[in-house]
Amino acid sequence: MAGHLDDLVGRTLQHIWLTAIAVGIGFLISFALAVLAIRRRSTYGPILATSDILYTIPSLALFAALVSVTGITLLTVEIPLTMYTLVIFVRNMTAGFDSVPPDVLEAASGLGYTGMQRLWRVEVPLAVPLIVAGLRLATVSTIGLVTVSSILGDSFGGLGFFILEGYRRSFPTELYFGAIPSILLAVAADLLLARLQRRITPWTHDAEPVPA
Repeated sequence: MAGHLDDLVGRTLQHIWLTAIAVGIGFLISFALAVLAIRRRSTYGPILATSDILYTIPSLALFAALVSVTGITLLTVEIPLTMYTLVIFVRNMTAGFDSVPPDVLEAASGLGYTGMQRLWRVEVPLAVPLIVAGLRLATVSTIGLVTVSSILGDSFGGLGFFILEGYRRSFPTELYFGAIPSILLAVAADLLLARLQRRITPWTHDAEPVPA
């Protein structure tokens, strides 16, 4: 294990990179869909139903199906990973926007805010707690799914490469060499995002008791 620390670092960085791409793209797509859903309520049902259907597709089957279309490429990896973030992001973002009190929206409109100004200055700040909660869940989920992409070959999979190789060779040490760091990576990502959430939404936490 000590002789393969360079490989561990490289696979960890690859794992983080694959996760960041999927979560970032999924976040942007979902944000646009969530805004559309709250502006035009008739679209919410179809958007949510579509994301739910995409989420139910088995990852292994989807990877295999895409290989014949896009080949063994980064695109083949990122399409499924991004798809699986949509249902998490869309639900949390729309719930966040719905949590904004109607009187606050009316007050913003009364002050002359345009729809875009109201979105960025009022709705997004108040929806941040639920948006970040969705980000935490999507990130941890994607970190786990990245390991599955190791079936596409040595160029992908991040830490999943060690897990798959350890299983193929019946070598538990190599399996744990990938499994334990992937678990620690997910925990670290969740703790980091939780700290970020506390920092940018201090008003959501209980106020410190005032000394007598």
